[in-house]
Amino acid sequence: MSLFSLRRSPPQSNAPESAVNTPASSKQAPANAAHPLDALTGGAFSAPTSGERASRIREWLAGEPGLEQMTEVFKELSQRDRGAAKPLKEKLDEHKRLKAQEQIAAEWAVKAEALIGQARLNLADAMAWQRDAARAGAPLSREPLAGLKQALAERVKAIEDVQHRVQVERESAVLMAQRIEVMSTKPWREAQQSAEALRTDVAQWQQQASTLADDAQWPSVEPKFPPMLQASRSQLQLVWEAFEAALAQAVAADANPQAPLPAVPVWADELRAARGMDAAVPGEKTAHDAQAAQERRAKVLAELDRALGVLERELAEGHGKATPKAAADVRAVLKSHARLIGPELEARAHAALTQAGDLEDWQRWRADQLREELVKKAEALLQPPEGQRLGGRKMQETLRSLRDQWKATDQGGQPNHALWKRFDEACTEAHKSVEVWLTQVRQQAEAHKTQRMAIIEELKAWTAMHGQSTDWKAQVRELHAFSERWREAGHLSEKAFAEMQPLWKTAMHAAHAGLEAAQAQSVERRRALIDEAKAMGAAPQLRIDAVKALQQRWQAEAHAVPLERKQEQKLWEAFRQPIDEAFARKSSEREKASTALNAHDQRVLEASQAVDAASASGDAQQIRTAMAALEAALRGQAEAAAEPARGGANAVATPAEADATDVKAEETPMAPVADGSAPADAADEVAAAEAPAPAKPAAPPKKIVAVRGDDRPGMKKTEPAGRDDRRGPPGRDTRDARGGFGGRGDGRDARDGRGGERFDREPRGPRLGDAAFRAQRQAIEHAEAALRKLAAQAHGEVLTQLLTAWEQRDASQLPTAQALGSRVNAATRSAWSQSLNGGAPAAVPADALLRLEMAAEVPTPAELLDARRMLQLQLLTRRHEAAPADTWAQDVSRVLAGGFDAGAARRLQNALKVLLKR
Repeated sequence: MSLFSLRRSPPQSNAPESAVNTPASSKQAPANAAHPLDALTGGAFSAPTSGERASRIREWLAGEPGLEQMTEVFKELSQRDRGAAKPLKEKLDEHKRLKAQEQIAAEWAVKAEALIGQARLNLADAMAWQRDAARAGAPLSREPLAGLKQALAERVKAIEDVQHRVQVERESAVLMAQRIEVMSTKPWREAQQSAEALRTDVAQWQQQASTLADDAQWPSVEPKFPPMLQASRSQLQLVWEAFEAALAQAVAADANPQAPLPAVPVWADELRAARGMDAAVPGEKTAHDAQAAQERRAKVLAELDRALGVLERELAEGHGKATPKAAADVRAVLKSHARLIGPELEARAHAALTQAGDLEDWQRWRADQLREELVKKAEALLQPPEGQRLGGRKMQETLRSLRDQWKATDQGGQPNHALWKRFDEACTEAHKSVEVWLTQVRQQAEAHKTQRMAIIEELKAWTAMHGQSTDWKAQVRELHAFSERWREAGHLSEKAFAEMQPLWKTAMHAAHAGLEAAQAQSVERRRALIDEAKAMGAAPQLRIDAVKALQQRWQAEAHAVPLERKQEQKLWEAFRQPIDEAFARKSSEREKASTALNAHDQRVLEASQAVDAASASGDAQQIRTAMAALEAALRGQAEAAAEPARGGANAVATPAEADATDVKAEETPMAPVADGSAPADAADEVAAAEAPAPAKPAAPPKKIVAVRGDDRPGMKKTEPAGRDDRRGPPGRDTRDARGGFGGRGDGRDARDGRGGERFDREPRGPRLGDAAFRAQRQAIEHAEAALRKLAAQAHGEVLTQLLTAWEQRDASQLPTAQALGSRVNAATRSAWSQSLNGGAPAAVPADALLRLEMAAEVPTPAELLDARRMLQLQLLTRRHEAAPADTWAQDVSRVLAGGFDAGAARRLQNALKVLLKR
C-alpha cells in the first residue's frame, strides 16, 4: 500500500491552483499577470519562495544596476518580502555610506589642500587634520585623501628637518666658538697658523646658516628657531672678529716693539718675553703678585674640581635631568680659565664632558621607551580584556591622561614622529567610543530638557486651573509631587540647568502664591489663638471646657491650612506652653495637697518601714509578724484598738474617722423627701443604713467556676473579689431609680437575691494616699520575695540533711516532720527513720527511683528512658495498683533502705525538690 494513501486528502478548493500562495491572489488579479519589475529583476517577484527571490535579487545586484532601479525595486519588494529585500537594503546602505564618505572626503580634501597651500604651515594644524579626519570617518586610505595625507606628512617632515638643522648649526656655532677661545690660550704663532682654517670654517658656517634662512620651509618653522639661529650667528661673528683683531695686533706687536700688546694675556706675556721685558724689569713681579696668582690658580682648580665632581657623580648615578647643567658648569670653567688648568685635570674634564654627551643620547633613548609604553597603552584601549571595557567618561579621561603624558615626554626632547603616528591613530580610534557616548549624553540631555520644559508647562496649566481652589492640603501634595518630578527629571549640564532653573522657580512661585497667602493668614489666626492661650493660662481659675474648645479651634485651623513642619511645630509649642504651665501649676498644687499625710497614712508608712526592716533581717517569723501588723494598720485596727469607745454619742471623731465618714456621706445618694422638705442629714442616712435589716433565708452558696483576683493592698489574689463596699452595706441598693441594683424600694437585690451574699466581704480601711499606698505595696512585695527566698533556702537545707542522713545511715540527722513540710507526716518520717536504721544496706531498687521520677514528673537519665517506658506500660496493665504519685513516700523508704549512691542521691534530690513542695 502506498504511504500517501494513509494521509488525509486536503479539502478541495474552488479557486484555481495558481491563485494559492500567490501575492497577486490577495488582490484578486488573474493568475498569469506578471509584476512590471519582474522582467527587470530576473523573475524575483514571481519566484514561489523567499529563498529563490533573495537568490534572484543577488544575481540581479551582481550586474551593478542603477541607483534609481534599486530604489524602486526595494520599495516594491520590501512590502512583499523583507527577507528577500535584505540584500538590496544592504546594497543601498553601502551606497549611502560610500556617498557620505565621498562627501566627507571632499570636505577634508579641501581642508588639506588649504593647509598645503599655506606659505606658513603650523605643525599642530597639520597633525590635527589627520586626527580630526579619522574621527569624522573620512576614508584616509583612499584617494584623494591618501595623496594629500602623504603630501602633508612630507611637508611636516621637511619642516622638522629644517628645525633639526637649526639645532645642529647652533651646536656647531657653540663648538666653533669654543675652538676659537681655546686657540686664544695657545701661543700666538700657533693661532696664526690655525687662523686660515678657522676662517674657512666660519665662512662655511655662515653660508650654511644663510642657506637655512633661504629654505622654502623656513617660514613654517616654530617661532623659537629663527631667533636661536640669529643669536648663534651674532655670537660667532663677534668671537671671530675679536680673535682676528687680537691676532692682527699680536702680529703688529711682534714686528714693531713699540706697538701695543694684544688683549689676550697668553699672547701678551709671550710678546713681552720676546721683547725682554722680564729681564729688564726683574722686580716688577713682587712676592705679593706671585701669592695672588697662586691663590687665583688654587681657586680655579677648586672650582673646576667641584664642578667636575658634581658632573661625575651625576654620570655615575645615571641622572639625566641635572647632567646638562653640570656639564655646562664644567665647560664654563674650562672656557674662562683654561691657561690656569693643568693637562691632567683638563683631560679628566674633557672625558667627563664626552660621557655627558653620551648620556644625552641615552635620554633620547629613554624618551622613546616612554613613548613606546604610551603607544602600547593606547593600543590596548582598542581591544580591552573581557569585563574590563571602559565607559565613555572613563575612556575620555584615560585618553586625556595619555596625551598629557606624551606632551610631558616631548618637552625638552627630540620628537619621534613614527611613534607619534601610531599613538595618535590608536587614540583616534579609541576616541570613537567616546564620541558615541557623547552623542548619547547629548540625546539624554535633550530628552531631560524636553521633560523639564513639559513639567514647567504642566505646572503653569495647574496654576491656572487651581487658582480659586481652597483645598490647601491637596495643593501641597500636588506641588510636592511636581517638585519630586523636577528633582527626578534627569541630569543636565550646569549651563542648561542655570538656564532652566529661573523658569522653574518663577512657575513654582506663581503656583505657591495662593497657598502662601492662605498660610500667612493662618499664621495670623494661630498667633491670635496663642494670645488667647496665654491669657487663659494666666487666669487664676483654669477652665477645662474653654481649653478644650480652644484646642479644637487650633486643630480645625491646622487641618484646614497646612504649614511647613518646623514652623507649625514652633507655633504649636508656643500655643501649648501656657496651657501646659497652667496644668503643671494645678498638678503641683494638687500634689502639695496630697503630700500632707494624715494619721492613718503615717501609721501605714511606719508599718511598711518595719516590714522592710524585717525583710532585711532574714527572719521569717519577724517578717510574718511585721506583715500582720501592716495588714492591721491598713484596716484601721490599730486606730480602733487605740480608741475602743469610738461610735459613742459623745465621742470626738479623729481626722481618719472624719475622712471615712465624709467618704460614706459622699458615696450615699441623696433621695428626695416625700413632703418636699430638705433631705435628711448624711449621718442619719448612714445610721439607717447600718441598722439591722430583717432576716431572710440565706440562699445556698453557688459553686464558683471563675473568679477575678483582688489586686488591692492587703487582699489575697487567689480569693474572689466581692462587691465594692463603696456601693453601700450588703442588702441595700445604692443606685438611683435610673436602673441599677433595683431602686424598687422592696429590699430585694437587683439579681433577685441571687448575688447579694456573693459580693459580701469584710469592710476595708480608710483610703490611702499615693505615697503610703506605694510604700505598703513595695514592702509587701519585698517581704513575700524574702519569704520565698527563705523557704527555698530551708527546703535546700532539708534535702541536704536528708541525703546526709542516708549517706551516714544516721536516723538522728533526719529532719523533723515539721521541717519536711505538710506532705510528710509523723508516720512517714518514722518509716524513713526505720529504713535508715535497718540492717546491711542492699542495692537501691531501680523501680523505686523511676516511680519517684514519674510522680515528680522530672526527667530520667537518658540510659534509663527505656526502663521508664517499660515501667509505665506495666503500670497501665495493673488496674487496681496505686499510682506513683500516691506511693512516693513508700518509694522514698525503699530508696533510703538501700545503699548510698551518688547518682541515686542526685536523682532522689531532683524528685524530692518537687514532691516536698506540692
